[in-house]
Amino acid sequence: MSDTNRPAAALISALGLFQHPEGGWYRETYRSGGQIPGNVLPECFDGPRSWCTAIYFLLEQGDCSALHRIKSDELWFFHGGAGLTIHLLTADGIHSAIRLGADIAAGEVFQATVPAGTWFGAEMSGAGEYSLVSCTVSPGFAFADFELADLSVLLRQYPDHDALIKRLTRSAA
Repeated sequence: MSDTNRPAAALISALGLFQHPEGGWYRETYRSGGQIPGNVLPECFDGPRSWCTAIYFLLEQGDCSALHRIKSDELWFFHGGAGLTIHLLTADGIHSAIRLGADIAAGEVFQATVPAGTWFGAEMSGAGEYSLVSCTVSPGFAFADFELADLSVLLRQYPDHDALIKRLTRSAA
């Protein structure tokens, strides 16, 4: 089957998506015109940020959104395809999982929130070729606020979650 006959490939092309450093595919769809001045943001921000940003994000079967964290809250909204699971690791070592998708009877939800500073990653939890979501970040996303997890650091910090960390990181131990 050619790539153009695959639903994921068709969506990647139609939506103009690019490969994301954490895995998956994305395209920014909105960046607010207004900015929050750096002097009123928490100290972790190095300057002004847009009020809000939004992206499309597509994850294909067999890929993952590798563990990472950002300095803002991030909201995820399910659009279609298979369900996915967002894994969160808090600073005190608590793991939780949110199942995003359309199967409400099975415990999936249409939207989820990842608090600022929380390590998180995602993987498909349902059968299917892809999962399509949108993510909204406020204060707006900047790659300066993005930290991709290092496998060896997270394994030392969260030894009880070694299988999850190994599955959702890209760096070698």
